[in-house]
Amino acid sequence: MEQRRSTPDAAVETENSWSFHPDHQRAVDRRRRIIVQYDPGGMGSPEIDVHAWNKYGYQYFDQPNSQVDAIWWDYDPRDPMSNRLPADTEVDSLAVALEETHRRGFEAFWHHRISEVDIGPDGLAMDRLNPLKAEHPDWLIKTWWWQGMWNLDVPEVRDFKVELLRQMTERYDFDGYQIDFHRHLPVLPLGRQWELRDSVTDLMRRLRETLLEASAAKDKPILLSAKVPRSLEDCRVDGFDVVRWVQEGLVDMLTLGSRSYEVDIEGYRAALGPSVKLYPCLDDHHGSDAYQDAPLEVFRGVTSSWWHQGADGIETFNWSGGPAPESSAARGSKPGPESQKTGYREIGSVDTLNGKSKVFPVERRGGYPWAEGASGHNLHAQLPLKLAYDGRPSDVTAYCAEDLSEVPEGVRDVSLRLTVFDSEPGDRLEVKLNAKPLGEGVFDYDWKDRKIFSPLPQPNSGTGYSRREVDPEQKLLLVTYDLDPDAVRLGDNTVAISVIHQAPHILRQLQVEKVELHVTYGE
Repeated sequence: MEQRRSTPDAAVETENSWSFHPDHQRAVDRRRRIIVQYDPGGMGSPEIDVHAWNKYGYQYFDQPNSQVDAIWWDYDPRDPMSNRLPADTEVDSLAVALEETHRRGFEAFWHHRISEVDIGPDGLAMDRLNPLKAEHPDWLIKTWWWQGMWNLDVPEVRDFKVELLRQMTERYDFDGYQIDFHRHLPVLPLGRQWELRDSVTDLMRRLRETLLEASAAKDKPILLSAKVPRSLEDCRVDGFDVVRWVQEGLVDMLTLGSRSYEVDIEGYRAALGPSVKLYPCLDDHHGSDAYQDAPLEVFRGVTSSWWHQGADGIETFNWSGGPAPESSAARGSKPGPESQKTGYREIGSVDTLNGKSKVFPVERRGGYPWAEGASGHNLHAQLPLKLAYDGRPSDVTAYCAEDLSEVPEGVRDVSLRLTVFDSEPGDRLEVKLNAKPLGEGVFDYDWKDRKIFSPLPQPNSGTGYSRREVDPEQKLLLVTYDLDPDAVRLGDNTVAISVIHQAPHILRQLQVEKVELHVTYGE
């Protein structure tokens, strides 16, 4: 399968006067099939022996045929309540992690959450303020986190961040740095984000300068990446002038989104051109709504779509590094599922995804607990979708990255699966795929999905899903339509859904919860 790339007719031209290391471009072009944004949990806490953790924390990356090429450490070595780096006499767990990463031949970045919540040794700091925030309340934005988020429109906050990066470059020998603007928002006053976008651009400009100075001092290229929303439209809402960053040569690569399956890779490529590497991100804990802890087939379908749209690689977040109970205990979390272990061997290449069973899901709207703004909330998503009472069709676009016309007959089954809330026996649906009516379908009124909460509101993505038991009274319908593979297009497919008859009712409106294309091979 050839990867489809947009022609960057309107792409920006890079204009900068930066002096880059001679090997800088070679470092930018380094192969990154899978980048692991690795949050090692409590690895830096005193009760965890980092050397014991090292025996278990890399098992998935070290397995045969692993496609991991880079580990970007999502771990701040500072004490969040003092903003102090550990003293030289203490065990520096980040230094140990960096050494282990390079020893394995992986690229190593430090991943910095630009506005982290304040987490002390005893958990979230709900009983005391971060001393720096208490001293400088004018540096903060009042928002969902009671302590406030850093306001990048304040010059002193930008000074503070630049100085932190400078200290990190002096202490550690990372290959690059990623600035995470996605994890916690806002970073600019609400309602004024785009108006104040130049403040973030100024920060990026100063960070680039700091890294180039470190690059010259160390005689090695040091790269700069940023994690930004899923689309340029969302970037505008949250105040990130990514086009300007590329014009000035301020970034080498971008991580796109985190919990969005539908990432506008083609829009970024058309606007930014080929000079910047694009890595969409797959978060398995704060997954796309109702897909937390998704099966391997969903990972394959989502990443196949990204490759087909022109991604330069795949980034994972909230994936585990090992399956063993020892790994779980050392990391302070549950063991990694088999889907992640296998995913590390498959999702980093079109070749290893070919011929594998896949699910191509349609994005769902759903809450994200760590942000106020556009990024992470998937407000663009098509589902859930209420169906009209009067038989008017409702269209859903489903993306398929599998060219089924190239697959020999008899070795794959293709189906369309709809999950519908509040349907009763006697209801009749008409479903069309690309304007062609489908058959009657197979109706399963006993279907259960513990990740669907209707008629209750969907909770924020995260822990609530994994703790929920199946509701035996849940009222879901699964409708499965067998498809002619030749009827499924490579790329966008239009699914039109109409209610042509409802059993007697009062105010009972059917709602489409999930739409999935399933491609099943005899593996």
